[in-house]
Amino acid sequence: MEFFMKEQVEKVIEEIRPILQSDGGDIQLIGVDEKTGIVTVGLRGRCGGCPHAQMTLQAVVERKIKAEVPGVTAVERV
Repeated sequence: MEFFMKEQVEKVIEEIRPILQSDGGDIQLIGVDEKTGIVTVGLRGRCGGCPHAQMTLQAVVERKIKAEVPGVTAVERV
């Protein structure tokens, strides 16, 4: 199950990546905890130090992943 959930999350991240890259940033999947539903990601490039990174994480990344991947409860930045 975890592998399947991870594949689904990776697919969504690939859809989101061009949006972040257009602003000089990027996103990296760190892990998926199938038991808790928590996805961990790293924001890179301009997104890594951007004061709006948390808002982007919640408004764009978390919302899209939760909408498309059943079982995801949260997306956290590391």
